[in-house]
Amino acid sequence: MHVVKISTTGLGNCAELNQVPYVYASTSFGAFVLPARCPHRGGPLHLARVEGGSHRLICPWHGRATPVGRAARHGLPAVRRGDRVSIVFPGDRPDDCLVVHRPLSPDISLRPGDRPTSVAHA
Repeated sequence: MHVVKISTTGLGNCAELNQVPYVYASTSFGAFVLPARCPHRGGPLHLARVEGGSHRLICPWHGRATPVGRAARHGLPAVRRGDRVSIVFPGDRPDDCLVVHRPLSPDISLRPGDRPTSVAHA
């Protein structure tokens, strides 16, 4: 296994493994590590909005609704401590793991006081 630490907000908030970006999503219904690409067409799911009254993320490219449970299942186990998140990637340490920045939509970047503090595991 390989552990990567990222920021919950701002610079360094995205881990890219094998060219797949992952961000920490913090919503009104929980928090989890999320693949930052839409599973349908690869759109920027890190810019998604949460559909009102549901647990679905809406892709900004084509409007497809992705249930958060499905997105979280494709995510990774993580532990949050303060403003840092440790993400556990399976397998050996990859050669191409980067920590970069991705802007997050307001719907998936709530502050700790705005949401439950538990991190959902994939």
